[in-house]
Amino acid sequence: MKRTILLFTFAFITYTGFGQSVDKINDISIQPIDHATLALGWQDKTIVIDPSTDPKNLQNIAAPAFVLITDIHGDHFNVSSLENLDLGKATLIVPQAVADQLPQKYRKQMRILKNGENFTSSGIAIEAIPMYNLPEKADAFHTKGRGNGYVITLGNKRIYISGDTEDIPEMRTLSNIDIAFVCMNLPYTMTVQQAADAVLAFKPKVVYPYHYRGQNGKSDIKRFQELVNTKDKNIQVILRDWYPGE
Repeated sequence: MKRTILLFTFAFITYTGFGQSVDKINDISIQPIDHATLALGWQDKTIVIDPSTDPKNLQNIAAPAFVLITDIHGDHFNVSSLENLDLGKATLIVPQAVADQLPQKYRKQMRILKNGENFTSSGIAIEAIPMYNLPEKADAFHTKGRGNGYVITLGNKRIYISGDTEDIPEMRTLSNIDIAFVCMNLPYTMTVQQAADAVLAFKPKVVYPYHYRGQNGKSDIKRFQELVNTKDKNIQVILRDWYPGE
């Protein structure tokens, strides 16, 4: 079943893909896969973010042009999951900490980005954004500089992938974000309230709560939607089930 919604300047369509809904926003397709794992499609290119999931969830994903990995933790980086993708023509965009753990066979395909660095290829621009816990401590789950969030530019649309982070200044001061994927799970990242406050600060046109399973179950993404839209009805909050079968 298809439904079309006029959303700002977006044409928005949802249809059913392999085990999940696939959203089409203008010429960008968005497929939630599992927890932190998702796939983006633009023109003839596929971008996979954090492919750490059951192999069956990746079997219908087209050979990616880019694979972006945010961090070393197992829900973001898993070599056995990575090997379930056709990586013959892929560039792997990774922070140094991930590069240090990748098998030698992937070394020629890697592009290592530090926070603040960027890479452009095939008309796609990728910028590495900080992701870390507050307050900054040496024993934090996520220390500043180890992992990357990303801003991906596809045509004239900017897409933000938060990775594992709290509502850090670098997130709150983002600008011109069209689509954002924002984490919210305790004790590893941030609360629903923190996530909503951050979104209200940088005002993406569309936001997906994702990565919302924590130690004590799943965060209340409907509450997140309520907190955002009570203060700003112009931000489209899209709720999807990132944990099918659970």
